[in-house]
Amino acid sequence: MTAKPKTCPCGAVNYDSCCGRYHNGASVPDAEMLMRSRYSAYVLKLDTYLLATWHPDTRPATLELDVESCKWLGLEVKTIIQESADCCKVEFVARYKVGGRAHRLHETSQFLRISGQWFYMSGEFKSQLASVV
Repeated sequence: MTAKPKTCPCGAVNYDSCCGRYHNGASVPDAEMLMRSRYSAYVLKLDTYLLATWHPDTRPATLELDVESCKWLGLEVKTIIQESADCCKVEFVARYKVGGRAHRLHETSQFLRISGQWFYMSGEFKSQLASVV
């Protein structure tokens, strides 16, 4: 894990009162906060949290988060579509840099709530762009 930040990687002012509390076991209230906390978990390389919040039907056995060359730059939530009480889609853009190239990941993610707990189910890429920086 990377050192605990003061500001939250998802864009909030304070990590401890934002994604930090979910990374430490608090219940995530909705799909948007799960998506934000998962983004922050990628930034901080919290593979245990990412796997625990991934739906068992689509969860990989492991994650490769040790890539030191990936630097996450920011997150923008575009839209939230609450399809039902237990099903939600969150469209977002995440920016990151790998090997001197800036990337922009535009995705719509599907989230499901089971027994009161939200899980990431799957994602649909809208676009993934790279440019030399």
